[in-house]
Amino acid sequence: MKINPVEKQQASPEVRAIYDEIEKRGGRLSNLAKMLAHKPEVLQTFLPFYQAIWAPGAVAPRLKGLAYLRASILIGCAY
Repeated sequence: MKINPVEKQQASPEVRAIYDEIEKRGGRLSNLAKMLAHKPEVLQTFLPFYQAIWAPGAVAPRLKGLAYLRASILIGCAY
């Protein structure tokens, strides 16, 4: 079964509002956000969590990226 990302032009008004907010803050619509858009309540809840992870803090962004990549490799993510 293949699940396609929800593109902005296909999005419901609720999801389109979330997409607009992401773009207004200078972000881009990642494929992850587009996939989570199938469940708008999950997307809405996930965004603040994701922003907190990537916010400046004790762990350097490069190390966060490496952890992200390593986790993807460990679970066999082909993306």
